[in-house]
Amino acid sequence: MSAEEWKLMELVRWTTEFFKQHDVPSPRLDAELLLAHVLDVKRMDLYLAFDQPVAAGDRARYRELVRRRAKERWPVAYLTGVREFWSMPFRVTPDVLIPRPETETLVRVAVDLKPRRIAEFGVGSGCVSAALARELPDAEIVAVDCSAAALEVARQNLASLGFGERVRLVEASGLSGLDGPFDLVVSNPPYVRAGEIDGLAPELRHEPRVALDGGPDGLHAVRCLCAEAPALLERPGYLALEIGFGQADAVDELLRAAGAAAVETFPDLAGIPRVVLGRFTEA
Repeated sequence: MSAEEWKLMELVRWTTEFFKQHDVPSPRLDAELLLAHVLDVKRMDLYLAFDQPVAAGDRARYRELVRRRAKERWPVAYLTGVREFWSMPFRVTPDVLIPRPETETLVRVAVDLKPRRIAEFGVGSGCVSAALARELPDAEIVAVDCSAAALEVARQNLASLGFGERVRLVEASGLSGLDGPFDLVVSNPPYVRAGEIDGLAPELRHEPRVALDGGPDGLHAVRCLCAEAPALLERPGYLALEIGFGQADAVDELLRAAGAAAVETFPDLAGIPRVVLGRFTEA
């Protein structure tokens, strides 16, 4: 087959096999997402025009993305520059953690509390604050991040989604400079044990280490939040934290030691404990 004869589905099938040979997770999905991105169409459109030839320029762009995905293990979201979260599109760069489905558990827990004033620690791409702004139209939201580059990505996302005036962004390494009180402090903090990061999926090498590294036991940021958040909370007030696998009991203890009167854990859609919520009733 000559290069000029490559058609959409033939290209997808070839790439799927190539990705399988290189142990790329979700090979078919990744092949489709990258080709749809190059052609600026939806994935379904690939099937509607399955026998359409792919132009030489598009093949060249696609080939480079496929190479980076297979050989360098760049995440698809960084290659396309977009990731969906809470049914909204978010621009993502290597300056921010890629939004993940399990973090929607954090949003669901927060929304059910119906808070009026919210502080988010570690805003990243802005996905959590944007989701809260959409679901809680009367809420006031302040979002903090230590990275100026991440805050710029969040600013662009919030503006493009129509929430630019709803969420105030603050560059800081913690919460102590914020003006409370808040009904809720919410965070998807770094929670991977430092010694385990290099052994994780190779795609994670491209994500910001500061958003992953939770210190020796993965709980450094959680301890900081437990130390700072209670003083900023209304009574009753809540601290909601996304956690990693096997951390629920330790985070429960940290919240109770910080003064939480009650602690509840919520699983993600895979049944893994994903969010720990502390309720504070006394100053």
